[in-house]
This record gives sequence, C-alpha cells and structure tokens, in this order.
Amino acid sequence: MVFVRDASRGRVHPLVVGPLTTAGVASWGEGAEILWIKFKLGTFMPHLSPRDFLDVETSLPGAASHSFWLNGSAWQFPDYENVEAFADRLVRDEVLVRDPVVNAALQDQLSETPLRTVRHRFLRATGLTQSHIRQMKRAQRAEALLQQGVSILNTVYEAGYFDQPHLTRSLKQFIGYTPAQIVRRSQPE
Repeated sequence: MVFVRDASRGRVHPLVVGPLTTAGVASWGEGAEILWIKFKLGTFMPHLSPRDFLDVETSLPGAASHSFWLNGSAWQFPDYENVEAFADRLVRDEVLVRDPVVNAALQDQLSETPLRTVRHRFLRATGLTQSHIRQMKRAQRAEALLQQGVSILNTVYEAGYFDQPHLTRSLKQFIGYTPAQIVRRSQPE
C-alpha cells in the first residue's frame, strides 16, 4: 500500500500497488510525502487477488478527508507514527492475511504437500510463480554482492548465473541496473 500526501493540496492518495514483475520507476509530484507499506512475501488481501494487480497501481476511494474505503470499511490514513497499529488492525480485521506455505515453499520445506497445492497457494498469495520470485531473489543477492565489492565475474559464480550476459539481463530486468552501474553507484564519491 502506498499513501501519497500532496503537500500543495493537503490531500492523501491511497493506492494498492500490486506485485511488480520487473524493476520500475516511481515518481510523484515535487514535495509529495510517501508512506510505502511493503508486505512480507506471502502476505496479501484475500478480497483483492494479487494476480489482478500485477504491475498495477490502483487508487482506493476516499471516504472522508482523512479516511479511505477498503473492504467495505472506512480506514483512517496511517502516518509514520501509527503505521504499525494500522497494519496490526488490517491483520486483526482479516483484511490482511499471510500464507505460511509461501515461505515454506521458498525454503523447500514442503516435501509432503502436493505441488499443485503449493503452486495454487503461491499464486493466490503472491500473484507470481515460485520461479519468478526465486529469480528476483537471486538478482537481489547479486546486487548485494556487487555492492559489497565482489567482482562481476565472482558474482556470476556466487549467485549461480550461467555467464555475465545472463547476470546482466537478470539485473536489468529485476533491479533496473546493469552490474557495472550497480558497482559505480555503490562506490563512494
């Protein structure tokens, strides 16, 4: 969920942002304040299918000047001081749930659960396939290695890529930068 406060108008725009399949750029007007609540993998709103929100930002309707509609109820806009209480209320009211199968599947801890069940629950909770999530995580690991000063060729090996072009395509898709750009950005000026 993203809450964008337009400083010039004093309005807040609540958004639900679906799973992002590739890297992208988020931009808002100058002076906007952003409160971005990123849910842990496997956490979702059952009344909003993640598959319907892939790579999409959807505005939530306003209820009053300081609230918005979500799942048939009016909710106060959270701020930096009460965002934890806001998230706790989402969980308590079962607007936000977590499927433990997702984390267990990524850790290969579901040997007795049928693959079809895992696949279905994974897609229902994340909107993405296990393979896609693993590719994203591998790209994030490669980015971290490069930022730590590991050479590009060693990163190819340590992150399990076939070759440097494979690493480059993956990082460009999931992170938005090439290995060389990541190395340059992580060097002190």
